[in-house]
Amino acid sequence: MELRDYQWEVITPALGGENSIIWLPTGAGKTRAAVYVCKRHLETRQRGKVAVLVNKVHLVDQHAKKEFHVLQDAFRITAISGDNEQKFFFAWVVKQNDIVICTAQILQNALVSKEEDMHVELTDFSLLVIDECHHTQKDAIYNKIMLNYLQHKLRGRQNLPQILGLTASPGTGGATSFEGAVEHILQICANLDTAKIMSAQEHLHHLQTQVPQPRKQYNLCQERAQDPFGEQLKKIMDQIQQYMGTPGLPQDFGTQIYEQRIVELEKNAAETFCRKRRVCALHLRKYNDALLINDTVRMIDAFQCLREFYLLERDMKDPTERFLATTFEENRTCLLELARNQKYENPRLSKLEEILQEQFQSLGTSRGIVFTRTRQSAHSLRSWLKDTASLRGLDIRAAVLTGAGYSNQTKHMTQNEQQDVIELFRKGDLNLLFSTSVAEEGLDIPECNIVVRYGLMTNEIAMMQARGRARAENSVYSILAKASSREVSRELLNEDLIELMVRAIRKVQDMPEREYRLKITELQRNAVVSWKLKEAKNSERRQLHDPGTACLYCVNCNMAVCHGSDIRTVEGMHHVNINPLFRLYYRVTPGKVELERSFKDWEPGCRIVCNECSQDWGMEMIYQGVKLPILCIKNFVVETPAEKRKYKKWSSVTFSVKEFDYLEYCSSIEDQPF
Repeated sequence: MELRDYQWEVITPALGGENSIIWLPTGAGKTRAAVYVCKRHLETRQRGKVAVLVNKVHLVDQHAKKEFHVLQDAFRITAISGDNEQKFFFAWVVKQNDIVICTAQILQNALVSKEEDMHVELTDFSLLVIDECHHTQKDAIYNKIMLNYLQHKLRGRQNLPQILGLTASPGTGGATSFEGAVEHILQICANLDTAKIMSAQEHLHHLQTQVPQPRKQYNLCQERAQDPFGEQLKKIMDQIQQYMGTPGLPQDFGTQIYEQRIVELEKNAAETFCRKRRVCALHLRKYNDALLINDTVRMIDAFQCLREFYLLERDMKDPTERFLATTFEENRTCLLELARNQKYENPRLSKLEEILQEQFQSLGTSRGIVFTRTRQSAHSLRSWLKDTASLRGLDIRAAVLTGAGYSNQTKHMTQNEQQDVIELFRKGDLNLLFSTSVAEEGLDIPECNIVVRYGLMTNEIAMMQARGRARAENSVYSILAKASSREVSRELLNEDLIELMVRAIRKVQDMPEREYRLKITELQRNAVVSWKLKEAKNSERRQLHDPGTACLYCVNCNMAVCHGSDIRTVEGMHHVNINPLFRLYYRVTPGKVELERSFKDWEPGCRIVCNECSQDWGMEMIYQGVKLPILCIKNFVVETPAEKRKYKKWSSVTFSVKEFDYLEYCSSIEDQPF
């Protein structure tokens, strides 16, 4: 394996067995350097075993096929992700292989599992490689693994694995002062038990020649002179707010702040069983989504978003639903006419049109990514491209690349669909991607001539990751936003934060060793104590109420449907209702739910909805031949002796939930009269 001078420089401590972080820019070959460390580690250590941890599923196969494949003749290598059956026999897989590449969640599941086939200890490994290690903080999965490590370390455990972190940008952790940025870098180092954070210093010039920086340009546009479509949406929203009859409602329509307020309003309305206010809040949020889409892409995309929402099945027995559906229907023709009027179209799109025309004039030479905030806008931009006459004649072969996680906003991509798009882009069959943040970090995407951040406002880490995709000679990194907008202000702040981060890292690198080690130990002790206190508090919260005193109500029609004592967990995470009478309260919708991941003892069934109002509740699982309804907690209001509350996740409820016992359940069913 050939390494460049700066790669040799940054792996020196790791080759000596020290814990370290490699800090190199995107495209500089961090992973290749880590592969060499793994090679030397296994060659020089008896019974060595390496875990390579990633934070996104698609990176598992990428690392296995594009990076670690060079070691497959000498070592046994396996790759495991969520859709892989091997995760259920993780302990056996670890014993059989020298290098295991997996998502961090799979390792964490194995560390806490009580099943013999699954359970492993950190001490089963001699080296952990942590990709994108700047995520090792707060409640992130990397940090949960490292908190386990730190507890062992502080108790004096000797045979813990060596740690090697990889990052292009540790960031400043939200700090805007030099002292705060230094504290953040030290905290990341403490979380990873790092002896040194390594960057190219002696061979910095060599690095700069190998990884050229793109030319940055601001492509700014003005506000629409007139926006009658948006004004009409705001009139409808005002009409809905008047119908609600709730004084003091916010008027800043079409903003993220309004969305936050309306989400809180919906939550409060659900908890107080005020259906009228809750239903209005849900519809107002959809109109606000339409305003945000109108601000980002085309008016017709915003209209389609609303039209599809009103095509969904809803409870028309409810007078509020009837009023809202009628209101949209009365305005539908007017909105559609306005949306089709090119005179009022979004000026951002004409600016993007100019950029693409300039970059894709020559046949087959350009490749680019347009980063946008939401899946909806990525799909809308793809449609806009197809409908724009001046771009149809250019050699632009475009596709959408978005996340694999489920979203109710728009259809998610499967992992296979993601891989197919990336492979086509890599081969050159595609030359333009409209992407969400999924393509910013870690993906092995070919060098781009043009990277556009389309109306994005993110932190300095995301900015550096996106900029790092523009690695072709004379490439361009474009900020496309409204003049004097918050996006432009944030981009300028990000530039300052990157400088601040670099200074903070240099400060940490230059600290006297004794001072550094004392600080790291102090931070580690504080982190473990804080984690233990938090765990104790969570455990105490889960014991506040008897499960039998907790009642679950449908979030939409407020019908009481079950008690907390009816709930069990399957595989420690899926919350099912085991009361056979519960089936009287819901109905099953046609067609099975499709999930990419594989599960050990169950498969997904159909979605379930409230019998009374058709509110979505979750889905059925078929567990060892038995059908059990999995309940999504956000679709219910939980009443305890203390309060009525709507939760986002089951882990926040104030009563304990037992693990599902299959044999006990089967025997109880036999005793039922039906």
